Amino acid sequence: MFCPYCAEETLFPREQGGWECRSCLRAFSVTFHGLLSGRRGDSEAT
Repeated sequence: MFCPYCAEETLFPREQGGWECRSCLRAFSVTFHGLLSGRRGDSEAT
């Protein structure tokens, strides 16, 4: 896992939820919004 801002590997879970990077001192969270429905594009292999 890498920080999306500085690409360092110094990520630690936060007590309040989310992650903190101890290299660039940013805190962030990742949210999953769901799956997309529909047909796969022709360029993707089936």
